[in-house]
Amino acid sequence: MSLCPCGSGLTFDTCCGPVLSGERQAPTAEALMRARYSAFAERQFAFLGESLHPDYRSDYDAAATRRWAESAQWMGLEIATLEGGGEGDDQGMVEFTAIYKEKDITRRHRERSHFRRHEGCWYFVDGEMVKPTTEVHRAPKVGRNDPCPCGSGKKFKKCCGG
Repeated sequence: MSLCPCGSGLTFDTCCGPVLSGERQAPTAEALMRARYSAFAERQFAFLGESLHPDYRSDYDAAATRRWAESAQWMGLEIATLEGGGEGDDQGMVEFTAIYKEKDITRRHRERSHFRRHEGCWYFVDGEMVKPTTEVHRAPKVGRNDPCPCGSGKKFKKCCGG
């Protein structure tokens, strides 16, 4: 038995496998997100269309999804944030990062996916890319002639700044 590609730590047969096969429904938005990732990893593309909310299927391009998914080696899923999406909710959001390799380049796809319950089942509605945050350097700027912050006693330009 192999581990589930979604990273849950469970076997595929006890985690996403039954959701992908239709044996059981995903109980939460997160479970559906994990199953959708596993559908990419396991090349079960029909599930991606089936798990799309019925109101949003008209512009779904199954062929383009398949081409993209087949060109990648799926390496892992990281769940960052959950909002709603529990067993008692009707809507939910899952922010995640899917890690994959394409043309020998490792890529990270970060997205906020929105889910909605319809007739008792969870469905994917849409997703938006999460832009990387800009990190601002908060330490005071060291001048070239200031003492080096490493503690060597030399001027910055003659030490770490050189």
